[in-house]
Amino acid sequence: MALGGFHLGQVKTEREATRIVHEAIDGGITFMDNAWEYHDGKSEERMGRALKDRRDRVFLMTKVCTHGRDARVAMQQLEQSLRRLRTDRLDLWQVHECAYYNDPERHFARGGVIEALDRAKEQGKVRFVGFTGHKDPEIHLRMLSYGYRFDSCQMPLNAFDGTFRSFERQVLPELLRQGIAPIGMKSLGGDGTAVKEKAVTASDALRYAMSLPVVTTVSGIDSMKVLRQNLKIAARFQPFTAAQMDQLRQKLAPVAADGRYELYKVTARHDADIGRAQHGFPLQDEASM
Repeated sequence: MALGGFHLGQVKTEREATRIVHEAIDGGITFMDNAWEYHDGKSEERMGRALKDRRDRVFLMTKVCTHGRDARVAMQQLEQSLRRLRTDRLDLWQVHECAYYNDPERHFARGGVIEALDRAKEQGKVRFVGFTGHKDPEIHLRMLSYGYRFDSCQMPLNAFDGTFRSFERQVLPELLRQGIAPIGMKSLGGDGTAVKEKAVTASDALRYAMSLPVVTTVSGIDSMKVLRQNLKIAARFQPFTAAQMDQLRQKLAPVAADGRYELYKVTARHDADIGRAQHGFPLQDEASM
């Protein structure tokens, strides 16, 4: 299980955020997720302060958020991320939110962000590189079609996804074929609505996601209560059998089919403002007016 950086920026105080990071590490959660744009840098800053005497105990990942801009912008963001996170190197640097259908073309264009990934590795500032996205498996497959040697790929993996525009069915097998490490996210559907509406329990949702052949499942943790719940689930974790996973998928299929619990696939609600701006779409506040 990994600690999601976005939710760390939603915690009410910096002191509480630090407590969450420290207790997570002590409990065995050592994969740290983040992104340059989360809460305008607050998430990285909070994580950096929490890790100042624990950096060597974690696998630290953050994401570059060029959204189609060039390698120069990417390298500037890398330096900012390193300063915020109070480190001189990242264990993993990923291209964030490949969510638009022309993103692969823009990322692989001459002078694009993919060149920055190579440059950062050459400079010793990054160990591994990957990409992320939540919108459509087709975009992930196009990113993979360029033959670039990604080390990792992050995507939504949950029991609803299993039967609806499925990353599990379409992308996960290709990652395993290419030897790319799969990272799961949005195990509860992105905002926990499915659990609140009792479509699925948090335990079953996390257990399903963690039973898939992934290297880690990123979980949004915004309180000590949620952290301790997740640590308890992880400590008792026993993988679902294939039959149990299929049973849960089929049980949820009727409510999965219209995307109500995966709104990041069917709406722009989860698309970040920086990405919207780079693609010429209204920002979130403007879109809601």
